[in-house]
This record gives sequence, structure tokens and C-alpha cells, in this order.
Amino acid sequence: MFQQILDPIAGSLVLSALFAALPLVLLFVLLGVFKVKAPKAALSSLALSLVLAIVGWQMPVSQALSATVAGIFYGLFPILWILVNALWIYRLTVATPWFEVLGRTIRSISNDLRILSILIAFCFGALLESLAGFGAPVAISAAMLMAAGMKPLKSAIVSLLANTAPVAFGAMAAPIIALNGVTGLPLNELSSMAGRQTPFIALIVPLLLVFIVDGRRGVKQTWPVALVAGVAFGAAQFVTSNYFAVELTDVVAAVVTVAAVLLMLKVWQPKETVGMGGAVQAAPEAAEAAPVSARANVSARAGAGSGSGASSKHSAEQPATGSAERTDSAVPTDNSRPEPRQIWMAIAPYLIIIAVFSVAQIPFVKAWLSQVGSLTFAWPGLDITDSAGKPVAATKFKLDHLKATGTLLLFSGLLTMLLYKITASQGLRIYRDTLVQLRWTIVTVTAVLGLSFVMNLSGQTTTLGFALASAGGFFAVLSPLIGWIGVALTGSDTSSNSLFGQMQATAAEQTGLSPVLMAASNSSAGVMGKMLSLQNLAVASAAVGLDGAEGTLFRKLLGWSLGLLALITVLIFLQSTPVLGWMVP
Repeated sequence: MFQQILDPIAGSLVLSALFAALPLVLLFVLLGVFKVKAPKAALSSLALSLVLAIVGWQMPVSQALSATVAGIFYGLFPILWILVNALWIYRLTVATPWFEVLGRTIRSISNDLRILSILIAFCFGALLESLAGFGAPVAISAAMLMAAGMKPLKSAIVSLLANTAPVAFGAMAAPIIALNGVTGLPLNELSSMAGRQTPFIALIVPLLLVFIVDGRRGVKQTWPVALVAGVAFGAAQFVTSNYFAVELTDVVAAVVTVAAVLLMLKVWQPKETVGMGGAVQAAPEAAEAAPVSARANVSARAGAGSGSGASSKHSAEQPATGSAERTDSAVPTDNSRPEPRQIWMAIAPYLIIIAVFSVAQIPFVKAWLSQVGSLTFAWPGLDITDSAGKPVAATKFKLDHLKATGTLLLFSGLLTMLLYKITASQGLRIYRDTLVQLRWTIVTVTAVLGLSFVMNLSGQTTTLGFALASAGGFFAVLSPLIGWIGVALTGSDTSSNSLFGQMQATAAEQTGLSPVLMAASNSSAGVMGKMLSLQNLAVASAAVGLDGAEGTLFRKLLGWSLGLLALITVLIFLQSTPVLGWMVP
């Protein structure tokens, strides 16, 4: 048996906490200062954490290695099992003409770039975040906005800023599921708590988008539809994450928001429209939104990119980042409204996912899946107690196979293949290409989860948590900042939750704060840092054809990111006090 030591370095908690922080410091320095690739940075930090666990925290070598394997396995299943199958479904749609139909449907709704920034970057981006993630929502929505006539830099900024509110529940709630895995806190409570934080950001983001597109005039003329979008998205996020299925939070929120915006545009239109190149025109008097006629001769730079609708041909080998080979010739963009049957076919994969997850929530089906499709066991080679002598919960492993989110997504993908008449060989080839595309992501995620498990099981995280607890109630202000830094540097809310989730929970327990509140805050506040992550900035720059624009994007987005972080920090602090403490599950 291995008993964790709280202050193994010279018997000093402060000194021990400084050593415990070294793997995280190394990760941040390699990523942020030396710009080392994420896989190498994560593996280096894992190696340092192993050395510290064995030499400093006196963890037996066999248990340290077993903890590493446990983390790697958890990274593969369920986290990467979700990401791979979610991205596979997205790539299945790109391999057919139906993805172009979906883009054309969105563009046919309005010729106002302010409205399209909400529909494309906020709504459709959230739908892509629920499935693909890893830069795909940013790249694809940016390309679609350019195809509609928005300038490249502004398209990138709008898409990056929009990729905030849905991230905490992205990739079928992978960040929340990872948080549950490393902290042992109830999944439904973590989901509910995050669902009582992120909706407040969703209320603000659409207003910020129209301000970026058209300044104060944009807010003054389009605030009603922006407010409807924010309220619809936030309300759907809250209801789905608290009372339905955490995995479907972003899917439901995106679909509900699109419907709400469409209904709003039936009865209301802005006085003016801002079209291609920022041209302002008086809006038609008709209340009902008229389909936009096809625009021709959109430059290749403005129209390139898979998912932009610039081309009706989609290859199974096409990258999910949304970038496509650019040419010097003009690319016509079809904005005519598709037939109703075509629209239903275009949104069918998302309806299939909702249907599959809905069936899985039927009481008797859910009970059967829990009984047959789940297995809990003690991880081999781990026998650990905390510094107080109590067994560490993380040594128990829960393996969901049939009921796993990734498995339900696999079933949804198979049904999508049947509907779209995609052959088995083509489906397998797309699956292989998906794995190839994610190969370095797989290395990064498994290394980060290995690092997380080693730090948690060796006691390094507990040492850090006890040291941070010395901040007392002020930790409620530090907690969101920690999550923000984690996502900004790793580019992933899932990775940040894996690294800091247990530390947040431990510090919360020692300060008398709610562990659920602080752990969920790591995820909810962390997403504000995603627009500044090097990975997302690089994807956005490449998608809009502005190589080397990462620094410009960073400077233009830093203020928005810090502003949103300040707002959610105030909310989280109030939730840690009697003022809004009633919101904590």
C-alpha cells in the first residue's frame, strides 16, 4: 500500500507545492514561451511528474507506472472514444453534398452579415463544437462568413469569439466527463453547475459579435435578434445540462437557437442590412426574410474552405479544419434556399444524434444500459490511500462500453451512413482518415491524462490544493483564472479539466467552498481562454488565408477574453457566497 505524503519535500508544504507545480510550469513554459508542439510538451511534463512522484513523493515505481497507464487508458476511453466518433460523423457529412446544402440553407436566410455572424459563428459553430471541436468550428464558420462577404480578419475574430459558450459542453460534453473522471464528483452535479454558469456568457456573446461586425450601429439595429439568440441558447443549455442529457447540451442549444432566430426573422428585420464588403442597404419592408439571390464572383480567398459552401464537391479525405486548396480564379457562391426535403436531409445527422441519445435516456433503456453496458473495477496495481489514510477513489475505474457517449455516437454514425448511402469501405476509410488526422491529438490527450493521474494519485495535486487553500475565500477568485490559463495554454478545456480539476476540488474542500462549484468553474471560466490558445489562433489564421496573423488576432481578442473572464469570475465569486449560493447543486 502507498500512502500519500502531504509535505514530502523537507517537511514543508510550501516547498512541496513548488515542486508539485514544476510539471505544470514546464508544460506552460514549453507551450507558451518556447512554442514546443503540444505532444512533446505533454510527454515532457509527464516524464517530470513521474520522476517527482517516485523520488519526491516516494510512490512505488510499479504504482507510478500503473497510474500512468490508467490515465492513458482513460484518455483513450471514454475521452478520445467520444472525440474520434464525433469527428467521424462530421467528416461523413463533409464527404457528401449535404454539408454544402446545410451551409447554403444558413446563407439563404439573410444577406445581413450581422445576422449571419449569429447564425454561422454562434449557432452552427456550436453545432460543430458539439461534434468536431479541435478548431473545426472556428475554421469552418470563418470560411462560411468569408463566402458570405465578410473580410478575412473579421471572419476569424468573429469565429474565435463565438467559440466560447459551447466549449464547456463540446465534443459531446468531453470536458465535463473528463472532470468527473479525475475528481470523482457526480457527473450530473458538475453538468448542472456548468449549466448554471455558461448561459450567462451565451447571453452576451451574440451582442459582442454584432458589435465586432458593425460597431454600435450593429448593436442598436440588431440587438433584438442577438438577445433572442442569447436567451434561447442559454435557456437550452441550462435545461439540457440540468434535466436531460449533458452530452446533448450543445446540440439542443444550437438547434433551438437556430429555430428561435428564424422565427424572430419572420416577424422582425433590422432597418438596414450590412452586406458584402460592409455595404449598407435599406432592408426590405417585408417582415418575412427573403432568400438571398446567388452571389457571383466571390474571390477565392473569401470563399475557399470546406464547409463554406464554396464547392459542391466534398472528398472523404478533406481536412476537418475547413481549409481547402485555394486558386486564383473566382469561386461562385450559391445562396439559394434548398428544397425542404434537402434541408431535412442536411440536418439529418444531428437529428439522428438527438434521437439516439433520447432513446438512451428512456428509463428502462437507461437502466438496462447501466446494468449491461457498464463495469466498475479496481485498477490493477494501485493500492493507495490519502494522507489521512482513506482510500483514494481514483483507483476505481468505471468502464462504460454500451452506454458510453462514444458508443452512442458510433451508432449514430452508422445510421448516418445508411441514410446517406455511404458504403462500408468509404465509411471505414473516413474513420481511418479521422484517426490519422487526430494522431497527435491522441498523443497529447493521453499524455495529459497520464500526467493528471500521476499527479493526482501520487499526491502532488493534493499538495498543490492544500497550498492554494491558504488563500481562503479568495480562492473563488483564483479558481476561474486557473482554468483560463489552462485552456489558453493547452488549447483544450478537456485537458485543462484533467490537469486542474482535482486540484480545484481539493482546494475547495480545504477552504470550505463547494468542490462542485470550483471544479465546474475550471471548465466554465476556462473556455474564455480558448480564443487565445496558439492552436486555435493558428487554425483561424490558416482558414482565412492570413498566414502569420496569430499575433494580430491575439491582440484584438485579448481584451474580449479578459472582459468575459472578469464577468464570469464575478458570477462564480457570488455563487460561492450566500448571495448566489442557492445556485450550487
